[in-house]
Amino acid sequence: MGIKGKKVLVTAGPTWVAIDKVRVISNIASAKTGIILAKKMAALGAKVTLLLGPIGEARLDKRVNEKRYSFFDELDSLLKRELSLKTYDAVIHSAAVSDYRPKNIFCGKVKSGKDNLNLFLKPTSKIVDKLKKYSPGIFLVMFKLEFGALGDKLINSARRAMQRAAADLCVVNTFSEGKYKALIINKNKVLDKVYSKEKLAGKLLKIISL
Repeated sequence: MGIKGKKVLVTAGPTWVAIDKVRVISNIASAKTGIILAKKMAALGAKVTLLLGPIGEARLDKRVNEKRYSFFDELDSLLKRELSLKTYDAVIHSAAVSDYRPKNIFCGKVKSGKDNLNLFLKPTSKIVDKLKKYSPGIFLVMFKLEFGALGDKLINSARRAMQRAAADLCVVNTFSEGKYKALIINKNKVLDKVYSKEKLAGKLLKIISL
């Protein structure tokens, strides 16, 4: 599909899950990839909505409709609302979503000075697996972060995740020896390999625009 005039929903950044009323578990996602994609697509004439996590201030193109979230449940609800009530052509789900959350949230604030504090975690729901249920006709790009060589084992794992989510494309990315690498795959083959987030955004836009 061409990008100009298309409605695209992008997610970016980390999600929080609460430990108590003031503490959270998070991750180190920067939202850089999603922000780059949102800016590039807006510049090409797409109507972009960016759901952006807790990363601090971000300089965005004024044409990008920015909506903020912090917690896992907030992102989950935002995606359900956006995709159920509005018509989007594509979703690029690059947010680094929490895989686990505490079984129980402590009341108030846990006092400091404890010798040990045990946290028991449970899996979160897979947000990406819900997206095509909310909007069956969208073109879905999912992201999967792995560690290790981008070989057949990781590609097969990504394809299983794609099948569960009914995703059209998957970006399998990793850090090896401190260097960023990513593969763009569909259900049949590897479409491209890139070594920076800027190049990933450019290649991904070319593929989506076909």
